[in-house]
Amino acid sequence: MVRFGLTVVRHGETRYNKDKILQGQGVDEPLSATGFRQADAAGLFLSSVKFTHVFSSDLLRAKQTAATILGKNKFCKDLEIKYDARLRERKYGVAEGRPLTDLKAMAKAAGEQCPSFTPSGGETLDEVRERARDFFEFLCQLAVELEQKEQDMHGAASRSSGTPEEQLVFPWTNHCSEAELSSDNSGASKILDANILVVSHGAYMRNWIGYFVSDLNCTLPTNLTKSQLSSVSPNTGVSHFIIKLENGNLLKPEITCVCLNQDSHLVDVGAECVASKVF
Repeated sequence: MVRFGLTVVRHGETRYNKDKILQGQGVDEPLSATGFRQADAAGLFLSSVKFTHVFSSDLLRAKQTAATILGKNKFCKDLEIKYDARLRERKYGVAEGRPLTDLKAMAKAAGEQCPSFTPSGGETLDEVRERARDFFEFLCQLAVELEQKEQDMHGAASRSSGTPEEQLVFPWTNHCSEAELSSDNSGASKILDANILVVSHGAYMRNWIGYFVSDLNCTLPTNLTKSQLSSVSPNTGVSHFIIKLENGNLLKPEITCVCLNQDSHLVDVGAECVASKVF
């Protein structure tokens, strides 16, 4: 069985987030001072997690967040960040660079609701979901190939022989109701074939998680409300999933959400770091 961890983090705040202006793909703003503090806090929160791979959207706000998080990590400071356009924010076409209220007005004029409305030149939700599906299948294939390579090199017995330093530290188990991480009966329950960090964007992440839930029957924490599930992650909100692929079957992944949009690391960052719901 292939088993890997997936940690998804939204980028830190930009001044456009603060001013409730849509960025999408066409506005490539850097992090604000607050955004860098949020990324620092997320990095400290994840500092003891030994990631094997890091992927980021190729937009500046995500790239800066990923680099800041890695800079705080005890194990992965020199890990290469791979930038992938499939992780970009939803494209909002003519609405990019304009206030969120303009998008809502466009949707109302068209007799539609946000966020399902697609402005001229923008991506539909189905197109965003297709990007997310394609990237997730790429991650599953990556984990399968890593497991096969490990089997070829060392044999099955070696997977349960990790040293304590190789065991992965999951800070969010203290904050979340789901503690699936040690529930397996196998002796290698905490050994993962890969532990992947992804830094992306609010609307994209909401769509990706929707794909997990509606298409792949992701198991959710019992205390998660519908409003929490449908809301956009706060800046540097952390979500964590465990994915299992029985017999390397890419078509039927078993996904458990350990926590969704976790933001306890922002408590001491400052009052201005209240969750921003701007995409």
